[in-house]
Amino acid sequence: MGANTSTEYDALGSAMNKGLVIPSNGSSADNGRIIVSNGSSADKGRVIAFHSSSKWKMHFEASKLTSNLMVIDFMASWCGPCRYMEPAMNDFAAKYTDVEFIKIDVDELEDVAQEFGVHVLPTFTLIKKGTEVDKLVGANKEELRKKIEKHKA
Repeated sequence: MGANTSTEYDALGSAMNKGLVIPSNGSSADNGRIIVSNGSSADKGRVIAFHSSSKWKMHFEASKLTSNLMVIDFMASWCGPCRYMEPAMNDFAAKYTDVEFIKIDVDELEDVAQEFGVHVLPTFTLIKKGTEVDKLVGANKEELRKKIEKHKA
Protein backbone atom coordinates (compact mmCIF):
# COMPACT_ATOMS: atom_id res chain seq x y z
CA MET A 1 0.00 0.00 0.00
CA GLY A 2 2.97 2.29 -0.10
CA ALA A 3 4.47 4.57 2.49
CA ASN A 4 2.50 5.29 5.59
CA THR A 5 3.03 8.60 7.34
CA SER A 6 0.55 7.98 10.13
CA THR A 7 1.47 7.83 13.77
CA GLU A 8 1.41 4.54 15.64
CA TYR A 9 -0.42 4.48 18.94
CA ASP A 10 -0.21 1.76 21.55
CA ALA A 11 -3.37 3.11 23.17
CA LEU A 12 -5.75 1.93 20.46
CA GLY A 13 -8.82 2.42 22.62
CA SER A 14 -8.11 6.07 23.39
CA ALA A 15 -7.39 6.77 19.74
CA MET A 16 -10.70 5.17 18.74
CA ASN A 17 -12.51 7.29 21.31
CA LYS A 18 -11.18 10.37 19.53
CA GLY A 19 -12.89 9.23 16.32
CA LEU A 20 -9.71 8.63 14.38
CA VAL A 21 -9.45 6.42 11.31
CA ILE A 22 -7.43 3.28 11.95
CA PRO A 23 -5.41 2.11 8.93
CA SER A 24 -2.60 -0.41 8.90
CA ASN A 25 0.34 -0.19 6.57
CA GLY A 26 -0.10 -3.88 5.72
CA SER A 27 3.61 -4.68 5.85
CA SER A 28 4.85 -7.93 7.32
CA ALA A 29 6.80 -5.86 9.83
CA ASP A 30 3.46 -4.51 11.02
CA ASN A 31 2.92 -7.67 13.16
CA GLY A 32 -0.78 -6.99 13.59
CA ARG A 33 -0.31 -3.53 15.07
CA ILE A 34 -2.72 -0.85 13.95
CA ILE A 35 -1.54 2.51 12.71
CA VAL A 36 -3.83 5.32 13.83
CA SER A 37 -4.41 8.18 11.44
CA ASN A 38 -3.97 11.75 12.53
CA GLY A 39 -7.15 12.64 10.62
CA SER A 40 -5.45 14.76 7.96
CA SER A 41 -6.78 14.87 4.41
CA ALA A 42 -3.73 12.84 3.33
CA ASP A 43 -5.15 9.92 5.36
CA LYS A 44 -8.47 9.82 3.50
CA GLY A 45 -8.99 7.28 0.79
CA ARG A 46 -7.15 4.34 2.32
CA VAL A 47 -8.06 0.71 2.61
CA ILE A 48 -7.58 -0.46 6.21
CA ALA A 49 -6.02 -3.90 6.65
CA PHE A 50 -6.47 -5.82 9.90
CA HIS A 51 -4.05 -8.54 11.00
CA SER A 52 -5.42 -9.18 14.50
CA SER A 53 -8.88 -10.50 15.37
CA SER A 54 -8.96 -8.62 18.66
CA LYS A 55 -8.10 -5.29 17.02
CA TRP A 56 -10.70 -5.96 14.32
CA LYS A 57 -13.34 -6.66 16.97
CA MET A 58 -12.54 -3.43 18.82
CA HIS A 59 -12.73 -1.48 15.58
CA PHE A 60 -15.98 -3.16 14.53
CA GLU A 61 -17.61 -2.40 17.89
CA ALA A 62 -16.54 1.26 17.62
CA SER A 63 -17.89 1.46 14.06
CA LYS A 64 -21.38 0.65 15.32
CA LEU A 65 -21.50 4.16 16.77
CA THR A 66 -21.32 5.79 13.34
CA SER A 67 -23.77 5.73 10.46
CA ASN A 68 -20.98 5.54 7.86
CA LEU A 69 -20.95 2.66 5.42
CA MET A 70 -18.20 0.07 5.91
CA VAL A 71 -17.14 -2.16 3.00
CA ILE A 72 -15.24 -5.27 4.07
CA ASP A 73 -13.19 -7.06 1.41
CA PHE A 74 -12.68 -10.68 2.47
CA MET A 75 -9.73 -11.81 0.39
CA ALA A 76 -6.59 -13.95 0.29
CA SER A 77 -3.14 -13.18 -1.10
CA TRP A 78 -3.23 -16.28 -3.34
CA CYS A 79 -6.65 -15.41 -4.85
CA GLY A 80 -6.43 -14.06 -8.43
CA PRO A 81 -9.89 -12.43 -8.45
CA CYS A 82 -9.02 -10.79 -5.11
CA ARG A 83 -5.86 -9.30 -6.62
CA TYR A 84 -7.96 -8.13 -9.59
CA MET A 85 -10.27 -6.23 -7.22
CA GLU A 86 -7.51 -4.58 -5.15
CA PRO A 87 -7.02 -1.57 -7.47
CA ALA A 88 -10.80 -1.05 -7.56
CA MET A 89 -10.94 -1.04 -3.75
CA ASN A 90 -8.14 1.54 -3.66
CA ASP A 91 -9.96 3.66 -6.26
CA PHE A 92 -13.26 3.41 -4.37
CA ALA A 93 -11.52 4.37 -1.11
CA ALA A 94 -10.08 7.47 -2.82
CA LYS A 95 -13.44 8.40 -4.36
CA TYR A 96 -15.79 7.64 -1.45
CA THR A 97 -13.91 9.18 1.46
CA ASP A 98 -17.03 9.03 3.67
CA VAL A 99 -17.04 5.22 3.35
CA GLU A 100 -14.67 3.00 5.34
CA PHE A 101 -12.92 0.30 3.31
CA ILE A 102 -11.56 -2.71 5.18
CA LYS A 103 -9.41 -5.59 3.92
CA ILE A 104 -9.39 -8.89 5.81
CA ASP A 105 -7.23 -11.80 4.68
CA VAL A 106 -9.26 -14.94 5.41
CA ASP A 107 -6.09 -16.95 6.01
CA GLU A 108 -4.97 -14.54 8.75
CA LEU A 109 -8.38 -13.93 10.35
CA GLU A 110 -10.23 -17.14 9.65
CA ASP A 111 -12.49 -16.62 12.68
CA VAL A 112 -13.68 -13.25 11.34
CA ALA A 113 -14.38 -14.76 7.91
CA GLN A 114 -16.39 -17.55 9.55
CA GLU A 115 -18.31 -15.05 11.66
CA PHE A 116 -19.42 -13.26 8.46
CA GLY A 117 -20.22 -16.52 6.64
CA VAL A 118 -17.56 -16.14 3.96
CA HIS A 119 -17.25 -19.24 1.77
CA VAL A 120 -16.19 -17.78 -1.61
CA LEU A 121 -13.48 -15.23 -2.44
CA PRO A 122 -13.62 -12.39 -2.86
CA THR A 123 -16.65 -11.54 -0.74
CA PHE A 124 -17.56 -7.92 -0.07
CA THR A 125 -19.80 -7.29 2.94
CA LEU A 126 -21.40 -3.86 3.36
CA ILE A 127 -22.12 -2.88 6.96
CA LYS A 128 -23.93 0.05 8.57
CA LYS A 129 -24.15 0.46 12.36
CA GLY A 130 -22.92 -3.11 12.81
CA THR A 131 -25.58 -4.63 10.55
CA GLU A 132 -25.01 -6.20 7.14
CA VAL A 133 -26.94 -4.19 4.54
CA ASP A 134 -25.64 -5.91 1.39
CA LYS A 135 -23.14 -8.46 0.12
CA LEU A 136 -21.35 -9.17 -3.15
CA VAL A 137 -19.68 -12.49 -3.88
CA GLY A 138 -17.19 -12.43 -6.74
CA ALA A 139 -15.00 -9.94 -8.57
CA ASN A 140 -17.47 -7.51 -10.13
CA LYS A 141 -16.21 -3.91 -9.89
CA GLU A 142 -19.31 -2.30 -11.37
CA GLU A 143 -21.71 -4.22 -9.13
CA LEU A 144 -19.66 -3.28 -6.06
CA ARG A 145 -19.71 0.37 -7.13
CA LYS A 146 -23.52 0.23 -7.48
CA LYS A 147 -23.90 -1.29 -4.01
CA ILE A 148 -21.62 1.37 -2.48
CA GLU A 149 -23.60 4.14 -4.21
CA LYS A 150 -26.87 2.62 -2.98
CA HIS A 151 -25.86 2.40 0.68
CA LYS A 152 -23.39 5.26 1.24
CA ALA A 153 -26.02 7.92 1.92
